[in-house]
Amino acid sequence: MNRAIQTKILIHSPVDTVWEALMDYRYYPEWSPTIQPEADFPAVGHRLKIKLRQPNGFSIMMYPQILVKDEPTELRWRGRLFFQGLFDGEHYFILREVDAYTTEFIQGENFSGLLVPFMRRMIEKDTLSGFDLFNQALKKRVERS
Repeated sequence: MNRAIQTKILIHSPVDTVWEALMDYRYYPEWSPTIQPEADFPAVGHRLKIKLRQPNGFSIMMYPQILVKDEPTELRWRGRLFFQGLFDGEHYFILREVDAYTTEFIQGENFSGLLVPFMRRMIEKDTLSGFDLFNQALKKRVERS
């Protein structure tokens, strides 16, 4: 079973500036309500240590593998719960230049695995809401600078 979710927001700042804020893990505790990387985003093929928090209070430490890190347009990782095929997620951030001063920020995740049908409510409510919270917080951080 598969399920995909995606959110979008316009950020009134150049793509490079949005990318810089997205990559600077040191400041996430100041602004990010849902994603807390423990260290710099590593190179493709390496694992990231990241704490994910949902608006409902659920929190989990994950160790996803970086799949794509194309500056300044895409960051993508794949994580799993316990073992592959149970509950896997391919998370992505895509930055698209609308014009020199505006970025379309896209955040999404493609879920797959045996537990997806049982996690549908969490995915469509809590996870999607968490994406929106993160997007709004990133927009506020970048536009405030």
